[in-house]
Amino acid sequence: MTEKEAPPVAGLLLAAGGGRRLGGRPKALLQHRGRPLVEHAVGVLRAAGCARVHVVLGAQAAAVRERAELGGCALVENPDWADGMGSSLRAGLDSLAGTGARAALVSLVDQPGIGAEAVARVLAAYEDETSLASAAYDGVRGHPVLFGAAHWAGIAATATGDQGARAYLKERAEAIRLVECGDVARPYDIDTEADLTHLE
Repeated sequence: MTEKEAPPVAGLLLAAGGGRRLGGRPKALLQHRGRPLVEHAVGVLRAAGCARVHVVLGAQAAAVRERAELGGCALVENPDWADGMGSSLRAGLDSLAGTGARAALVSLVDQPGIGAEAVARVLAAYEDETSLASAAYDGVRGHPVLFGAAHWAGIAATATGDQGARAYLKERAEAIRLVECGDVARPYDIDTEADLTHLE
């Protein structure tokens, strides 16, 4: 894909977590509808309209590459995945530099209750590289989030630990376009053994 042909918004899936509260089982490899969760999450981004998808891997990256069908995705390994989501977000945004993408639609691997309809709504909020948009659930900001390229450097500079872009977005709350998705998605996380009941 030349820069001219590149779709303006790339999907960026954060799938590096080690599942600390799940006994060290990487979330990317949890089974959902008969396939690894990472595969399901990529399918959602594609169904929503993201032609380019970058997937950030970390915990057991080799096993994820082996077991999940991720053809056509750009796979980004984050050696610092244990430092938290911030490092994966930085690695993912860095991987988009030079691709021609003008915005990143960031989703998390452990939220299978957020489907293509919600993701497509947030994708539709893209206007240009200054865009900032986020799914909202009953008015409360959640995932996925859309970051125009003009924000990437600022987000990377402040993304530490498990905070991701939280601090950056908090400072710019007035500029974020909230896209209500509570009628079509459920934003639970798969974090603990009890949450595994959400998987099919």
